[in-house]
Amino acid sequence: MSNRAVLEVIALDAEDAVAAQAGGADRLELVTDMAADGLTPSRETFAAIRSAVDIPLRVMLRTADGFAAGDIDVLVGLAHELREAGADEFVFGFLDAEGHADLVAVERLVAELEGCRWTYHRAIDRCADRDALRKQLADLPGLDTFLTAGSPAGVDAGIPTLLAEAARSGEPGYQAQILVGGGLHLHHLPRLLAAGIDAFHIGGAARPAGWSAPVDAAAVREWRKALDA
Repeated sequence: MSNRAVLEVIALDAEDAVAAQAGGADRLELVTDMAADGLTPSRETFAAIRSAVDIPLRVMLRTADGFAAGDIDVLVGLAHELREAGADEFVFGFLDAEGHADLVAVERLVAELEGCRWTYHRAIDRCADRDALRKQLADLPGLDTFLTAGSPAGVDAGIPTLLAEAARSGEPGYQAQILVGGGLHLHHLPRLLAAGIDAFHIGGAARPAGWSAPVDAAAVREWRKALDA
């Protein structure tokens, strides 16, 4: 991949994936059930999308709305099935009852993934202590990205946090790439890019007609052009 900013788009099926790639997406996040903010897609859905496009796919590992891990054995089983189907990049992130990283669940999945690259998703925006969470997770194999809005309320509220964390890039706990998503709009991009943030995640923004409609290649292309300008 070139040095251009990364554009990741949520895909629910192969139609979404094809449109996102045509619009200039660099990577897809694969989920199902956006009513629950994105759960693990089926092995069959992964296989269909993998056959339809040739860009990287990050597959969600999550079985229920919220940030509790639930049955860890089920999660590990899903990860195993998806790896057998060819998945090699993932998205997950869990908190315990006190709002700290659920290291038991995360470490079980990391062991199953055996070095696959993965994103810790927006659970960071709901945690009790972002700095502590980053440092707890820093040395886990494969972690290369945090998907974050900087705030549970979205990017509008989270920009000061995103800029502060970008300024700490390379420090312990801050080596992973910041992937900004969650209420992200085109008007946010100049300030974020100027701070050195170089990865962006869109879902609804790629679907002007709403979640009941597929990804619109033209909408993705608008984001691609804004990032490349």
